[in-house]
Amino acid sequence: MSGGHGSRAFGASTRLATREQTADELYGEPENFLEVEVRNPQTRGVGRRMFTDYEIVCRTNIPVFKFKTSAVRRRYSDFEWFRDMLERESSRVNIPPLPGKVFTNRFADEVIESRREGLERFLQIVAGHPLLQTGSKVLVAFIQDPNFDKETYSM
Repeated sequence: MSGGHGSRAFGASTRLATREQTADELYGEPENFLEVEVRNPQTRGVGRRMFTDYEIVCRTNIPVFKFKTSAVRRRYSDFEWFRDMLERESSRVNIPPLPGKVFTNRFADEVIESRREGLERFLQIVAGHPLLQTGSKVLVAFIQDPNFDKETYSM
């Protein structure tokens, strides 16, 4: 468009549309937020019965989740079961892989930390997926229910 007239009108209309954001808009909770953290790994048991479990901390305001904040503990085998259930429930969603099984030094700090990071990435992806939030029977329970029991959900 030639001439300055058109751009002046555009500038004027955008100036009218802007307004100062309120403190609540700037610093308040976003409309929908979901934070999932896997932390605080603890190794339990002795000998062949040793295992490591992880704390899953969830903070959200998405209505499908039953609690705004929650903390539960899960072990790697629980994550394996959970991933398998998600795959069975939803053929339309590509479920990401878990960090691989470790057969040597699985209780070494760096192995546990690497696994923790992988489990956290996995949970952040699946928990944030809208189709899984609305379509999965196990997602919210796995992340939030302290009395979670695999038997309740087994197909």
